[in-house]
Order: sequence, then C-alpha cells, then structure tokens
Amino acid sequence: MNAWLLAFGFTQLIEVPIYIRALLERLPNREPVCQRWPVALAIAFGASAITHPIVWFVMPKLVPGSWLAMVIVAELFAITAEAAWLRAFGLRRSLAWAAFANAASVVIGLLLRQAFGWP
Repeated sequence: MNAWLLAFGFTQLIEVPIYIRALLERLPNREPVCQRWPVALAIAFGASAITHPIVWFVMPKLVPGSWLAMVIVAELFAITAEAAWLRAFGLRRSLAWAAFANAASVVIGLLLRQAFGWP
C-alpha cells in the first residue's frame, strides 16, 4: 500500500497541473471549462483518483505475463477513462490532454526509476 500511495502521489503531482492548465485554458471566443481553480483542481484530481487504483491493483491481474503488455493496456485504459471524465465536464480535446498527462507521468516515472530507483 505504501508503494501505491507513493506512485499515486507522484502521478497526481505530474498530471494534476496538466489537467488544471487544460481546464482553465482560454481559447478565442470560448470561456474556459472552469472559471475557478478550486473546481479545476477537484476535476483534475478526480481523473487519476478514479483510474490509478484500477491501473495499480486490477490491471496486473487482468493482464498477466508480460509487464509491457500490462502497462500498455493499463495506460490505454487510463487515457480513455480520464478523457471521458474530462469530456463529461466539457473539456475539448480531452483525449489529447489525457494522452499528454499520462505520457508525462509514465515517462518521468520511468526515467526517475531508471536513474534513482524511485518511485
């Protein structure tokens, strides 16, 4: 459980600012999805809070064998589910934002693990 909490915190540290940026983005002739950052923070936190436990605890049981195959399936699930969550709040390009946020957390996490053995 401690390993999961560390990974969850790390994921939130990377993904939440990306999602907040997306939710507060002002486009020409469009209001941002969220008018206030506390609402954006709650929505952003919710995205990974929904998917991370499933990715961590369920996916390894659903996709046994190859670690790489499990990671690919888990990340595709996370991207799709988080995009649907964000789209439900009106975020345009939610799939692109979810792919970017998840790619950032995976790549940074793998680099830190390779370099320092953390997280």
